[in-house]
Amino acid sequence: MDYLNRKIRVCTECPLHRTRNHAIPGAGPVPCHMLIIGQAPGNIEDQINALFVGPSGQIFDQLIRHARITRESFYLTNLIKCMLPKSRRPARDEIMQCAHYLRQEIRMVQPSVMVPLGFHATRFLFKEFGLPFPPKHDVHALFGDIIRSSNHWIYPLRHPTALLFNPDKKEVMQKNYGRLYTLMNDDSYV
Repeated sequence: MDYLNRKIRVCTECPLHRTRNHAIPGAGPVPCHMLIIGQAPGNIEDQINALFVGPSGQIFDQLIRHARITRESFYLTNLIKCMLPKSRRPARDEIMQCAHYLRQEIRMVQPSVMVPLGFHATRFLFKEFGLPFPPKHDVHALFGDIIRSSNHWIYPLRHPTALLFNPDKKEVMQKNYGRLYTLMNDDSYV
């Protein structure tokens, strides 16, 4: 994992390396039962060189505290390892350029449960594991459902950023994130 993380930190495989300060690898125990996948580092993460430390990270920490789990209990990473300029959505070619890093993390972490946060990470995992992906306007129905792939459980959740734009989703997101405790501690999800 150290070798992979060094490769990520110096990556120049796509144009995003020109606009970032840091490419940020994942963090957490290896191997690990649960892998959580965000979209990409934000501006604060890029400046500080750490995962989920900006506004989304603060909400993420509140949600996992509510779920009674800690960052030390799972492996946390992003689909894209570099900040996206102006916090825009990732382009398909950027996802494809960066995907081999996530694939290697999945192989090394060997998770039983993978938790994609938001649309792009969810779509990537569904395509990666050959699961049918709904039309964009129906993706929200996946959030909070646990899906079995060939040898993983996939539990899509809304990205913490959703609460920045729609605080009314707090109750349902706390409920859905609260299920992480069960997924981490129930032997059925191995």
